Amino acid sequence: MHRHFFGFSDTTKGLLAALVVVICWSGFNIVSRFGTSATFTPFDLAAMRYGVSGVLTLPFFLKLVPLREWPRYAALALFAGLGYGILVYSGFAFAPSAHAGVFVNGGIPFWTVVIVAALARFHIARQTVLALLLSTAGLVLIGFHSLFATSAEDQWIGDGLFLAAALCWAIFGLLMRRWQIRPQLGILGIASFSLVIYMPIYLLWLPSNIAQAGWGEISLQAGYQGIIAALLAAGMYSYANQKIGACQASMMLALVPAFSAIGGWLILDEALGIITVGGIVVVSLGALLGALPPGSMARLHPFSTLNRP
Repeated sequence: MHRHFFGFSDTTKGLLAALVVVICWSGFNIVSRFGTSATFTPFDLAAMRYGVSGVLTLPFFLKLVPLREWPRYAALALFAGLGYGILVYSGFAFAPSAHAGVFVNGGIPFWTVVIVAALARFHIARQTVLALLLSTAGLVLIGFHSLFATSAEDQWIGDGLFLAAALCWAIFGLLMRRWQIRPQLGILGIASFSLVIYMPIYLLWLPSNIAQAGWGEISLQAGYQGIIAALLAAGMYSYANQKIGACQASMMLALVPAFSAIGGWLILDEALGIITVGGIVVVSLGALLGALPPGSMARLHPFSTLNRP
């Protein structure tokens, strides 16, 4: 019954959860870049992320999670909460959202595959390596104009911060799967510990421009960062991670820039160049290949059964 709840297999449910993450993160890059380029400091965005999500989850965390299990949740918060959030928001202060699409959403599957390969003594499925190469090539094509245009001298700082944020998120995903922490409890712990650790430091010492912002700006950022990004997207990613595996779930994130480009074309009437369209096709193929169970391509190959007894 559990495996086919509502008629869906675990793989289907994992892919649907990963698709929700893709949709949520497609807006995250744009909303976060808008926040840092307008009124807020990166620390303001982090405060709204941790403040809103932490206030909502702390009572449930205290009720549902025994004290002896808190260290694991604190470790998850260090990577998926504080580490990822502060690094990615700081990156937006230096580099545009197109760079985040490449280095964060391309960096997460890259780091995940590298860590998994290292733990497996570099024995990893060819299908996974091919999927990673395709996704990376597609991401570079989508961000081609931004990445190779004449840019500000300090954009490399933002790119480095995005890669570091991607590493934090990859470690979080692998820890969630290794420790078999239920996604609901994992998100409660991440939000709660991030609130308790970060907010006192922010209120006492970190620079803030939140007092100069309008209520509309604050509501947009608080809602998106604190609920959609911190709770919904992170929870769905954790769920997908457990259902289809860390490499497969992370590979789906390569679709985020493609969704963002298509959304900009449909909603904002932004032009889609031939290079971008090509990148969308390539990255979609890579994400699809990466999301399939290992060995599935061999089973689909027309000559794969010829040598079987």
